[in-house]
Amino acid sequence: MNDKIHIHPLTTLIRDAHAIFHDMGFDLAEGPEIESERYNFDLLNVPKDHPARDMQDTFFVAGTEKKVLRTHTSPVQIRYMETHKPPLRVIVPGKVFRNEATDRTHEAQFYQIEGLAIDTDITLGHLKGVLQTFISTLMGKEVSVRFRPSFFPFVEPGVEVDVSCFKCSNNGLSAGCSLCKQTGWIELLGAGMVHPKVLAGAGINPKVYQGFAFGVGLERLGMLKYGIDDARLFASGDLRFINQF
Repeated sequence: MNDKIHIHPLTTLIRDAHAIFHDMGFDLAEGPEIESERYNFDLLNVPKDHPARDMQDTFFVAGTEKKVLRTHTSPVQIRYMETHKPPLRVIVPGKVFRNEATDRTHEAQFYQIEGLAIDTDITLGHLKGVLQTFISTLMGKEVSVRFRPSFFPFVEPGVEVDVSCFKCSNNGLSAGCSLCKQTGWIELLGAGMVHPKVLAGAGINPKVYQGFAFGVGLERLGMLKYGIDDARLFASGDLRFINQF
């Protein structure tokens, strides 16, 4: 009989991320998976007519008034800011839900980990340093991080974050590979500086404080770290998958 203990890779990722961020001074927070539209959208500066509110993206809870299955873990950041005074440093791992078709890289439910840091002198430079430390430590190898301008309603400016390709660095490739589509970079997460309206809505004075926020899918991290080619395996319940860890 095989009595070896097998830990789900998502559990391992959450534990490892918590340990890495704890060493950088971040606390851990959790929140409800059934959330109000106010916390899921309004307080995150998501307009009433934003596509994310449409039925094809959001699961609305039947029999309730303006309740949804949270589409991201960012509502927990709002709740945390409402009950804690700056300076703040917190990560939020948890399950989120999107009403979309599933394939090898998408699921209707998946896990995210969000980060938030608020103080009087936080910059994009701090964000880049935190992400580079986190990803390099998690992957067990040095990675580079680059920002590309992007838009998210709850941050300004917003950035897409790319990391240097792990497969290329492992094999000494300079021209790219199939994983990074011959670019040498992998698109990993979205981030930016917290929008002043979000700070004000949570009771924090945006004229005094500023900060960064980021969010990344844990399955995405797991696929890169463990070489998994189908995100659906994480929630399959297949012991042949779990027993490899």
